[in-house]
Amino acid sequence: MKPVLTQLTVNGEPHDVAVRADRTLLDVLRDTLHLTGAKRGCDQGVCGACTVLVDGQPARACLMLAVDSEGREVRTIEGLTETGEAAPLQRALTSHGAVQCGYCTPGIVVSLVGLMRRGGACATDDVRAALAGNICRCSGYVKILEAAVAGLSGEDADDGR
Repeated sequence: MKPVLTQLTVNGEPHDVAVRADRTLLDVLRDTLHLTGAKRGCDQGVCGACTVLVDGQPARACLMLAVDSEGREVRTIEGLTETGEAAPLQRALTSHGAVQCGYCTPGIVVSLVGLMRRGGACATDDVRAALAGNICRCSGYVKILEAAVAGLSGEDADDGR
């Protein structure tokens, strides 16, 4: 299959990449642009490890073709950290002991930033709905939910809980 020149905007930066039409956005992010925050988990859109924001909405990078991202704004966990948007959520996850192996954490943070950008409420049920597609194999989710509610509510993430 012959590569197609595709213009992607990732984390505010334009990139001209030659990709085969069957390559996923996750492939291009990790293998071409060397942005490894989005993880390869299930490759079926079920685990949420590859979650990125596309035009401000959470999307599974393993299910989206790179060529379908042309003309859209893609933001990865690396881009959210640069803007400072993810920092309060990251601090809350850490201070509440919600981070274990860390594999799922970027996808969780990106999904929560998506909720925050939509102006979603900070109630536990809203957070549960926002994280419904994110699997964490290390935790029982209680600490993740508590941390997410605290981080989205603007509570002091360093309160020593």
